Amino acid sequence: MNNNNYHKHIGVGLRSPHLDFFSTQQPALSWLEIHSENYFQPYSAARQTLRQLVEHYQISCHGIGLSLGSVERVSQNHLKQLKQLVDEVQPFLVSDHLSWSENGGHYFNDLLPLPYTEEALQVFCRNVDEVQDYLQRPILIENPSSYVKFQHSTINEWDFLTEVQRRTDCRLLLDLNNIHVSAFNHGFDTKTYLDAIPAECVDEIHLAGFTVKQLEKGEIWIDTHSKPVSDEVWKLYEQWLSQYGSRHTLIEWDLDIPQPEILLAEADKANTRVLTFESQTAERIAS
Repeated sequence: MNNNNYHKHIGVGLRSPHLDFFSTQQPALSWLEIHSENYFQPYSAARQTLRQLVEHYQISCHGIGLSLGSVERVSQNHLKQLKQLVDEVQPFLVSDHLSWSENGGHYFNDLLPLPYTEEALQVFCRNVDEVQDYLQRPILIENPSSYVKFQHSTINEWDFLTEVQRRTDCRLLLDLNNIHVSAFNHGFDTKTYLDAIPAECVDEIHLAGFTVKQLEKGEIWIDTHSKPVSDEVWKLYEQWLSQYGSRHTLIEWDLDIPQPEILLAEADKANTRVLTFESQTAERIAS
């Protein structure tokens, strides 16, 4: 297989309906992102397919279950399974979310927001440190989308995320769609957020689509990952490229999953933008 037509930074999220397609067709892509927990069972069909895909693609392990914001420490069983997967697959990136999803042994099927306080910051950093020590590698932390705010929060999300990076030496996964959605829901400026993030610590960018929902009290945007990337998020991506250069970039699509050709068409759009940016940069340098 020849992946030379794709920039090294462009990948897509690998979801179960597309497993057979990617394993048999092997379309030209640089990398694939998996949700780590879906591949924990070493004898599952999904894990066997993943072993085949590793021969053709770089893999990123994106976690949805570490619950790094929980007061209780990270599940040792979860960590053990994650390390076994990481040791076998040797992903070039391992990531999870600025969120929580477990409390007192009860697991929630969602990535829930944190109160942005000093106490929550200490807990989150403690858990990130434990995961990084266990895996013996840095992990990336992704900014969330959110729809409510805690009244007792004392820290802006962008400052909270930046401080997590400073204290733990983790890396960052910047989801531009999440910033766009949360900016509308909470009334802040995306530029304020992006300007506060240490760009040199960002190793990956996520791009996805969102849904507009009308409620009695007004409009809310939901990060559904069920649509093409919006024009506004493409503009944010172009601004990022012009200011900071390219990063590993992923197209996410988790609900109403389309035919793989549609997903690849979104990846083509990102690929074109990166190649155009790099071509323009080279022309400026040459002149």
